[in-house]
Amino acid sequence: MTIPAKDMDFTVFCIFDHDAGTVFEAVADPDQLSKHFVMGGAKGRMDAGAVVTWEFADFPGAFVVSVIESVPGQRLVFDWPKNTGTGHNRVTFSFSATEPGRTRVEVSEAGWEPTPGGLQAAYGNVMGWSYMLATMRTWLDHGLAVRPGMFR
Repeated sequence: MTIPAKDMDFTVFCIFDHDAGTVFEAVADPDQLSKHFVMGGAKGRMDAGAVVTWEFADFPGAFVVSVIESVPGQRLVFDWPKNTGTGHNRVTFSFSATEPGRTRVEVSEAGWEPTPGGLQAAYGNVMGWSYMLATMRTWLDHGLAVRPGMFR
C-alpha cells in the first residue's frame, strides 16, 4: 500500500482558558513541560537554535529535539526523531487568541514515511499530541499531572 506523503501530515488542536503567553510557556519552559508531558524530564528551553532533550517515563531513552523557530506566544517549530527508525519529523505549535484570555493551540506534524508502518506511527502521534494538549490543559487549569501511568 502506498500513501501520498502529504496525506500523512496531521493537525490537532485544543482551546485553553489562558492567554497565549501562558500557554506558550507551558511548552517552552522545561520545568513546566516536565509537570504535564515529559514526566521523565525536559532539559533545555525551547528557544530558536536550541537542542533540548525530552524523556518520557513510560518510553525508554531521551528524545533529542532541535528547535527551529520560537516566537513567544505565537509559534514553536522543532524537529524530532521519527519513531519508525531514521530521520526526523517537523512539529509546529501555533498559538492564537480566540478572544481575550483564550488561546487556540494547534499541533501539526509532518514527515512521516508513506508506508503502513508510517501510517501507524502517525496515528500514534495523533493520539499523543491530542493527549498532550489535554494533559496541558488539565495542568494549567487545575495544577494536576494526569499523564503518569497512562501508557504503562
